[in-house]
Amino acid sequence: MAQKRDFYDVLEISKNATQDEIKKAYRKLAKKYHPDINKDPGAEDKFKEIQEAYDILSDENKKQLYDQYGHAGVDPQAAGAQGSGFGGFGGFGGFGQDFGGVDLGDIFNSFFGGGATRSSSSRRTGPSKGSDKFMQLRIDFMDSVLGKNTEITINLDTVCPHCHGSGAENPSDVVKCSRCNGTGTVNATQNTPFGSIRTQTTCPECHGSGKTIKHKCSECGGQGFVRKRTKVDVKIPAGIASGQQLRIAGKGERGSNGGPNGDLYIEIIVNPHSVFKRDGRNIHIEVPISFTDAALGCKIDVPTVYGDVELKVPEGIQDSQILRIKGKGFKDIRSSDYGDQYVHIQIKTPSKLSKEEKELYERLRDIEKKGSESIFDKFKKAFRK
Repeated sequence: MAQKRDFYDVLEISKNATQDEIKKAYRKLAKKYHPDINKDPGAEDKFKEIQEAYDILSDENKKQLYDQYGHAGVDPQAAGAQGSGFGGFGGFGGFGQDFGGVDLGDIFNSFFGGGATRSSSSRRTGPSKGSDKFMQLRIDFMDSVLGKNTEITINLDTVCPHCHGSGAENPSDVVKCSRCNGTGTVNATQNTPFGSIRTQTTCPECHGSGKTIKHKCSECGGQGFVRKRTKVDVKIPAGIASGQQLRIAGKGERGSNGGPNGDLYIEIIVNPHSVFKRDGRNIHIEVPISFTDAALGCKIDVPTVYGDVELKVPEGIQDSQILRIKGKGFKDIRSSDYGDQYVHIQIKTPSKLSKEEKELYERLRDIEKKGSESIFDKFKKAFRK
């Protein structure tokens, strides 16, 4: 069996990471390797590894055990790992009688910090929120500008309407587990170097719930949930950018033991536009004008994402000079502020001239030669200094 990697390395975080940092790292990696998104070989195994690491490090008790004892502290298959997470020394309350009145629980607590005495079965049997689900949604450029209400269809596990989540055909079919007598745990005896030790493990019959079902629900087969194709309304806010996420509460993976569903995170991917280019909240556009308009100045109707806007081009403007149209960029999704649109002037030289145009340009050149040095002559003169 391959050796497990360090959970902190799996999530690419330091051992001093806070719970917020752990959650942020998990979301980033889960989004990258989720099988619904990443179809590369090995992505599913990587996702499972990430999920396991997060399940441990996001639980303060499990994290404490892992920090103290490594994988052995949280591996239920390790010898006696249930109960304490270390070497089977859980439930020290009964040691006094077996060892002449000496309370080995106190002794081992003094050696091992006393942090591993809580039963893991009590944590597993309580309601637990389901995992978050991730997906991507591609939208058009103008939808990111103006916002949009859309609808997506997802597979969603919901509470069975027939049994209301109990998994039983009738409420009377839910009975106390006969094996554990409703406690959810069973006692076992384990041999150790110190003698026989009584340990407590999750009941294999009811899996810790303390209940069994005589007649399973005819609609969900005892699962307590049904999977169905569900339509979900998604409100895309104006100004959203590629890579930003929307959270839809309660539309993720189902919870366990009556816990709520996780959340659905939708990463937005914005298709590029053929003319407009986004830069933060600002928009850039290249606008061609003629040599004549550049020399004499003009007024032009410039396209913006909100419609045409009249722009005054000053006389003598140079190629690639930038003009600003205030307030015609993207809306800030957290406020009512807007970015600007920047117009990059592109002066286009005509490739073909009519006879009349050619005569006018030749006359203009003659005038320039009589008046002063040409632009090129000034450029050459600078090299002689």
